[in-house]
Amino acid sequence: MCGIVGYVGRYNAKGILMNGLKKLEYRGYDSAGIAIISHRALVIRRCKGKISCLEERVLKEYIEGNVGVGHTRWATHGRPSEGNAHPHSDCASRLVVVHNGIIENYLQLKKRLLAGGHVFKSETDTEVIAHLVEQYLKPMKKKDLLKAVQLSIKQLKGSYAIAVISLDDPHTLVAARHFSPLIVGLGRDEYFVASDIPAILDRTKTVIPVQDNEIVHLTSLGAHFYDHNLRKITRKPMTIDWDPVTAEKGGYKHFMLKEIFEQPMTIQETIRGRFSLESGDLIFDENNLSKTAMKGIRKIYFVACGTAYHAGMVGKYLVEDIAKIPCEVDLASEFRYRKPLLDKETLIIAITQSGETADTLAALREAKRHGARTLAICNVTGSSATRDADGVVYTRTGPEIGVASTKAFTAQLAIICALAIYFAHVRAIITKKRTIELMESLYRLPRLVKKVLALEPAVKAVAQKYFKQRDFLYLGRNVNYPIALEGALKLKEISYIHAEGYAAGEMKHGPIALIDEQMPVVVLATGGVVYDKVLSNIQEIKARGGMVLALATEGDHHIKKIGVDDLIYMPQVAEVLSTITNTVVLQLFAYHVANLRGCDVDQPRNLAKSVVVE
Repeated sequence: MCGIVGYVGRYNAKGILMNGLKKLEYRGYDSAGIAIISHRALVIRRCKGKISCLEERVLKEYIEGNVGVGHTRWATHGRPSEGNAHPHSDCASRLVVVHNGIIENYLQLKKRLLAGGHVFKSETDTEVIAHLVEQYLKPMKKKDLLKAVQLSIKQLKGSYAIAVISLDDPHTLVAARHFSPLIVGLGRDEYFVASDIPAILDRTKTVIPVQDNEIVHLTSLGAHFYDHNLRKITRKPMTIDWDPVTAEKGGYKHFMLKEIFEQPMTIQETIRGRFSLESGDLIFDENNLSKTAMKGIRKIYFVACGTAYHAGMVGKYLVEDIAKIPCEVDLASEFRYRKPLLDKETLIIAITQSGETADTLAALREAKRHGARTLAICNVTGSSATRDADGVVYTRTGPEIGVASTKAFTAQLAIICALAIYFAHVRAIITKKRTIELMESLYRLPRLVKKVLALEPAVKAVAQKYFKQRDFLYLGRNVNYPIALEGALKLKEISYIHAEGYAAGEMKHGPIALIDEQMPVVVLATGGVVYDKVLSNIQEIKARGGMVLALATEGDHHIKKIGVDDLIYMPQVAEVLSTITNTVVLQLFAYHVANLRGCDVDQPRNLAKSVVVE
């Protein structure tokens, strides 16, 4: 969720770049930097921390130039530091690159470049791009930055949105995209690249989204688009009719809806770079837990609050099923008071989006006091949880503005799934072949989530039918039981409708007394080992006059025969990953119900984004 801004034009780039970076602060970052071609020199200024620190530094200097790039970094490879901040330069500091995404094969590329005499200055994956461009640009008699970038990106595996400038082609900015967002802005005698529209909206409202595998060549004379073989492409600009607040919402009515639709990207960013097809290894270097330590773990506890607790519940299913490690899940607010039995063979996994949740931090510290190993799953670099835990695994979602968690939750589910596979792999519970199969399924997930988001019109139509109801039941079984709880939580917290989630098999032990013609029941029936049991539960509801809204897998004709009232067909997906695709539909349903009821979707009453008191 890093931010990019680049400029070519007739005005001084410094102020434009700094203003653009400020507009991207909402995406989250831990360092920032700019580079400007100024009087035949490449001026690079970077700093760890807030943009205000960078601004204070550069405003004291006279830096004049009409070509430049800027970046806000969210650390993935390499700790937050000035040395790891972007822009990154080549050996001779004659060119720089800014980059969003993850280069999965950077270690192989770096090894090859080191053997060729290149000297690296950072711990990042990004720096290999600068050295690759240098490698191709240096021997050219007529320096052609566009060609050098095109040859370089052919070597890359992973995701990237990049912008490159060079003293050897000083009036040019070259940008390219593969699986990371990038736009081009068209002004009057000035042109821009950015990772998001707010960065350039005060300069132009005419933009062209860059598509995957496209390369863009910018000069003060214009913007030209090419495919990956440098065949020229004609692209039509579009006009953005947004005010600044709408721009930050990406054109969506609410931040929550924007964040729901960001999930293909945030899931992709969270899991990308976690697996090497070449070696078959999973990569969790930042967790600070050695493979030897992992082999010695005899029990795992997930501790969390609210939505993150539901992620922990899913984690229990996944870790026990895939990695065969006994696992418990606790509400963090209860964990430290029930005196759990902990030792050095116990791993506590604390799940917290903000890293500042008071109950979760207290549980984490209690676990450490008893000698347990600790790991935080968190979204905020440098937060208290990341400092207190022995190790940390980051979800890379950027800031989540809506109080009701959406993209943070699905990112937590994705990284927990990857961790379960990692635990199994390290402990030799599963074969390399099975590891690859599982990770490839996980890597296909963002495309499946895109398919689910295309169901929004159908979900909205169902919401229009039910939004005046006063009560709901949500039912799920096995790994989708926690998702029923999460679906009910989403509906109640933003629409103020009373909703309860249950394990479907428990319905006959009490909740069935609530079923009548006025009780809608949302049933997760997307297949798996308990599918037949779920169908039986639906028949029990229908026999008592209840209304059933079911999620089922496309091609399932059996469920139609039992007379559900409303049916949303979901794409085919492995049962463990149906937790994520089902969640997205339940988020959309809750959103549209709340919106139809006129509720404040982004800031529901009585709730705070981070609960920092017990």
